[in-house]
Amino acid sequence: MVSDPPVAPGYLPRLRYLCDYLDRKGFAVTLLTETSEPLPFAHNYPIETIRMYSGNTFDWFVKTVWTLLTDWHNRVFAKRALTALHGGFDLVLCTAFSDFPLGAAQRIAQTLHIPLICDIRDLDEQVDDSRYQYQHQQWWLMPFRRLYRAIHIRRRNKVLRSANAITTVSPWHKDFIRNLTSNSVPVYTIYNGFDEQQFYPENIRTEQFTITYIGSLFHWQLPALEKVKQAVEEISIQMDIHTPQDHPVAHDRLGDAIRRSGIMLVLTSPNTHGMLTTKFYEALGCAKPILCVPSDQGALAELMAYTNAGIATDDIEAIKAFILQHYRSWEQNGFTAQQTQHREEFSREAQTKQMEQILLSIINK
Repeated sequence: MVSDPPVAPGYLPRLRYLCDYLDRKGFAVTLLTETSEPLPFAHNYPIETIRMYSGNTFDWFVKTVWTLLTDWHNRVFAKRALTALHGGFDLVLCTAFSDFPLGAAQRIAQTLHIPLICDIRDLDEQVDDSRYQYQHQQWWLMPFRRLYRAIHIRRRNKVLRSANAITTVSPWHKDFIRNLTSNSVPVYTIYNGFDEQQFYPENIRTEQFTITYIGSLFHWQLPALEKVKQAVEEISIQMDIHTPQDHPVAHDRLGDAIRRSGIMLVLTSPNTHGMLTTKFYEALGCAKPILCVPSDQGALAELMAYTNAGIATDDIEAIKAFILQHYRSWEQNGFTAQQTQHREEFSREAQTKQMEQILLSIINK
């Protein structure tokens, strides 16, 4: 397994659950990753951590420019990883959202003469102009970042076309990658999901009704948040809207924070494609009503309807009606709950079983 660092704030739950599951099933798993800090989670499989930067700003700048020119990051990571590896391997599985560590994984697989599977979590093209990544950069850096993005996409596509199989997180991603590879590589959708050990239904009575948003807030999400606040004001009921800036939530407390919420808020946009936020799955796991504003008119809205997880809309009257419905339920019961459908299909165990079958098919082939 080759990945970017599984550290805060993301912790890469998709990767970690997969490693734990395969280890329990008897696979000999070794995780290769880049980090300069101790990994904050328990594990029974070996992890090889490779330090690539000293922490010095000048060192980072020089290596970033050299990576732009020569793909230094992938080349040197692969070289150091091959030195650290011990024993024989049947395949390389790389989970990534950019060209690193895809390029390193490709070099490792080619050197060891074994198959490469790429698990793609995100694509630059899923948001117009990559606004969610580059919104806060100084104007004078934008030409450099656009050049870096173009080079990254070209390098990423080269690796994807050489893979033995590709897995990704939504039907939109699957179709997009198929077009990139001209259908020459098998592509599978494996949704993200929820860890059933942490995200499960439980009716907890609370003294206050809350609408909770957990996750980063980007500038393109703010109009949707303002619309929810407008709806709350117009229906004149007392409630709190919690965001990470108001109430930071530790990773191991996310399940409790969701179960204590009246409504879970998901903020999206029709200009995004295939972005199925992990917080949707975690709220689904806890069987909490989900208010998605606006509808992305795509994969997320379809999953909301398929699972009966809540409502995806931009209509303020529909937003007010949804909030009032669950507010009255909370007034009566002291908690809220959503009658979801197909919930078990989106547990991480279900998703990793699907990945296991793909791995075995590649190994057997």
